[in-house]
Amino acid sequence: MTQPDVLKQLLNAIAQGSVSPEDALEKLKYLNYEPISDFARIDHHRSLRTGFPEVIWGPGKTPEQIAQIMETMRPNTPVVMATRIEPAVYERLRQLVPGVHYYEMAKICAVQSRNETRQPYPRSPQHAGVIGLLSAGTADLPVAEEAAVTAELCGFEVIRFWDVGVAGIHRLLNNRQAIAQADVLIVVAGMEGALPSVVGGLVDCPVIAVPTSIGYGASFNGLAALLSMLNSCAAGIGVVNIDNGFGAAILAGQILRTAARLNRSQNSY
Repeated sequence: MTQPDVLKQLLNAIAQGSVSPEDALEKLKYLNYEPISDFARIDHHRSLRTGFPEVIWGPGKTPEQIAQIMETMRPNTPVVMATRIEPAVYERLRQLVPGVHYYEMAKICAVQSRNETRQPYPRSPQHAGVIGLLSAGTADLPVAEEAAVTAELCGFEVIRFWDVGVAGIHRLLNNRQAIAQADVLIVVAGMEGALPSVVGGLVDCPVIAVPTSIGYGASFNGLAALLSMLNSCAAGIGVVNIDNGFGAAILAGQILRTAARLNRSQNSY
């Protein structure tokens, strides 16, 4: 059940007299944020403001804290996500959170809302548009899969093109027609980070470049790739932070959601 549904139910209950104004006031106190002990405040209204629910950042939190946050978010969020979850943390979460699912390559844990009847793994697309994911090399896959899984769990269709880096550029060109079917592209690369520039010169859609920390010493843990992407001579490329597959997926989703909103607005005239 989404946050708008919760609000509608509460308003209907007040109108029907099954919930008193005093009880409704108590419920409304926790619709903006809900404290969990002394370590977290859950932002229940984030999906209303931004279109996407709050996502749990795993590092620095104990499995018990992550589990409490997940269970608190679960009633009002179709799929609760936690990122950067190590296998040992997941093993503990399995014991604490019924139904939790682990995407090992992406290091993402997800759990379905107790009120959600659709199967979330994988979820069927809920939004218009297709996000294309390209990774330069196999070593870039953890970041690329973080982006792909995030986008899928947020309800977007994703197509994957792995290991299509510029060192063997024929691999990219052989997939050119399929890549052109995407509405937004996320391009993940380490080393010198050249792949987004090449892709940006071939397609007519937005390209989101993700530098990874993969590379030899002079790559400076992804800084060389980041600077290459920022200095790209291809137009229409935006760049997110090093290893930030999650941020790239959310940006791609916002682009598609904005395009859908504009289409609806134009069709209403």
